[in-house]
Parts: sequence; C-alpha cells; structure tokens
Amino acid sequence: MNPLYLNDKPCQYPESWYAETAPIGPQLPALEQDMRVDLAVIGAGFTGLWAAKTAAEAGLNVILVDAHRVGFGASGRNGGQVGTGFNKGQKRVEKLMGKDGARLAWDLAEEAKAQLRDFCAEHAPEAGYTPGVVYGEYSVLEAKDARREADHLARVYGYEQIEGLNSAGIQEIVKTPLYKGGTLDMGAGHLHPLRYALALARQAEVAGAMIFEGTEVTKIEKGTPAVLHTPKGKITADHVIVAGNGYLPLLDDGYAARVMPINSFIAATEPLGERWTEIMTRDVAVADSKFVVNYYRMSEDRRFLFGGRESYGLGFPVDIKTALVRRMVTLFPQLGGVEISHVWGGTLGITMSRLPYLSRLAPNVLAAGGFSGHGVALTGIAGRVMAEAVLGQAGRFDVMAKLPVTTFPGGAKYRTPLLTLAMTWFALRDRLGI
Repeated sequence: MNPLYLNDKPCQYPESWYAETAPIGPQLPALEQDMRVDLAVIGAGFTGLWAAKTAAEAGLNVILVDAHRVGFGASGRNGGQVGTGFNKGQKRVEKLMGKDGARLAWDLAEEAKAQLRDFCAEHAPEAGYTPGVVYGEYSVLEAKDARREADHLARVYGYEQIEGLNSAGIQEIVKTPLYKGGTLDMGAGHLHPLRYALALARQAEVAGAMIFEGTEVTKIEKGTPAVLHTPKGKITADHVIVAGNGYLPLLDDGYAARVMPINSFIAATEPLGERWTEIMTRDVAVADSKFVVNYYRMSEDRRFLFGGRESYGLGFPVDIKTALVRRMVTLFPQLGGVEISHVWGGTLGITMSRLPYLSRLAPNVLAAGGFSGHGVALTGIAGRVMAEAVLGQAGRFDVMAKLPVTTFPGGAKYRTPLLTLAMTWFALRDRLGI
C-alpha cells in the first residue's frame, strides 16, 4: 500500500496549526517533460531541501521532486523539537561505533544544530527558533541515568549545556507531578517546522534548484546515468538522492528493509492566554522517557501543542483525538475540558537501532531516512553530506553511513506485523508503568 496517499489527499497539507500559520504559496508546477540533470532529489522535506540547496550552491544542475508539496510530510508536521545528538544516548552510540566513530558522529550532530540555528537566524526568523528542551523522567533511577549521560557529555565531549533537574526543579518548569527529575538542554531548541521547510525551499530555488510538486517518482531505473520515472516525464540524472523517509514508496527493497514507517499525532488546544503558566513556566519544549514518547511545547499564540500516542499500521486511526487527549490530561489534569482546535497525524521513519540510515543504494544513488523522531536537525546535515558525496567529498557521508542499522525481522515484506507486536508490548509496559 502506497503511504503517500493512504492518509492524505494529493498536495493538500493536513489541517494542522502549522499549515494554518505558515506562509504557504501557490502550488509549484508538476514535472511534465523529460529532463536531464546532474542531480535528482526525491522528497522535499528537510533532507532533500538541504541536499538540493547544497548541491545547487556548488553549481550542479539540480531537480527536486515531491509527490505532494514542500514540507508536506514529517518535516512540516513534527513536534518542532531540535534535539542534541541522536535518538539513543551518546554512550550507547560509543558502544555501537567505538569512541572514535562516535566522536565523529557527535561532531556532525552538533554541526547539524548549528547549521539549523544559523539558517533560521539569516533566512527564517519567522520559524521562531527558541533554545531549550526539557527531558522528563518518570523515576528517580531514570533521572540519575539522564544526569550520568549529561555528565559524560560534559566530561568527554565538552558539552556543558545540560542542567540536571531534581523533582522540585523540573516541576518548577513543567507543572506535572509525574516527572521525578530530568534535564534541561539549552543547546537544544524548538521551532515552527513548516515555516523552516518553506524557507529552505526558497533558498534552494535562489541557489538554482528546480522544484516540482505533485510529482511522484514511481520507479528508479539504476544505471549510469540513472532514470527516474514519473507520471508525465522521465528524469535522467548522473546522481540521485532518495530522501522520502517514512513517505517513501517501496522503490528500493534494501531501503525498505531498514526504514519502517510509523505514525505519530499532535493536538493543539485553543489559545490558553495567561493560563499557559499553569502548564509550563518557560518557553521550552519537553519530551519524556515513555517508550511511546510524549512531546510538547507552547505555540507563539500560547496553544499547547501535545504529541504522542502510537500507531504502527500505515493507516491513521479513525479517532485520533480521544486517546491523544487522554494522554495529555493524564500528564496535566488542569487541561481537562480544554477545547482542541487542531488534531493531525504524520508518518516518520524508524530503524531497528533508532539511528539514521544513510547508504548507497547504487554507486550513484544515495539515500537517507529513519531518523526515528530525532530528525529536525539531523536531516539537514544528512542532506548536506549526501550532496558533498555527490560532489566527490564523501568523507562525512561515510561517517554517517557507519551508523549501525540492521534490517527489520521479516525484511520489507513482513517488518510491519512483526514490529507491531513488539511495539505494542512496549506500549503496554508504558501504560502499566513497568
């Protein structure tokens, strides 16, 4: 089943608070002719936009195509949290890659945040990048582990922007009694993701990249050059970058065996006015230690944007709102009865290791995906290093390609039912508190 159209109408952004408050322009034309280029990029999310922008700035002839619109997928729907490092802690990355490899990966992850901050400062102030992410822990033991990880980052990597919070400290910021401690990372942050994506598209076009919306790639014909098939035209390209992440149809079995789509959901409340300080006392984003993570923050007009709940099938549940609001009110009973103005869902890509998957699908076909809910910054650096590899400088791409990502049990064909069983068990553990 094609994930591109299962939950969405062609080229229509979801009815999210992001889409309502972003400067969305007229739809760009679809590709309706055959074209020959240096680089073709599939997917106009953060990864594809950074790849296209970087390559075009270096002088390549670049086409970027998306089946829907710029920032249509996870890039324009996510929680807007700009995290530090990877989905897994850096000590875990060291075990998987060794200390030298982990250090190189860490440096790229730090560059990813700096790249995003610098871009927003210069080209997208409307994205409202704001520093600060709190990580809430449900037990004293988890809080101690989080503090040990922060101490490790400070001692080994010189990263001293994380402050440990005890129970009283975190409850001064986040007004729920359920967190027993946590951390505050002022080197992380949050923003309006769709405004950021649209600004990236503008700058990619300024650099010379051609963007076609409403243009699905139905087949990749590998070779030198490669040929991309679309409904009304073919693109012959010396190089291809595949950046569809969870929205990518089954264009490559090797990619599909390692990157699996799952869904996540967000609700926005009515504007809370001064009541927002009953929920949070600082303009920071928050994520917590549930296996099915809760993630949330305040919008610029003081709506509470709350994300979470699980859905491992490709299709969205018929009722997104009820279970999502139940999770929200469990954390914040003071929000009981508040009006919900928007509810939306989106599809992201995860991997078995929860680390990004970067790979050569062919000598001249590169791919990236599986950022596992930690991609707002990492997608940008992934796009940049793939463009660098196309330009003949593959060293940084090779660092990210060494992040270990194994195939899902059952491969592309059976990954969803097998993983659904496992993920449902972990979600049940969340509910039972074990």
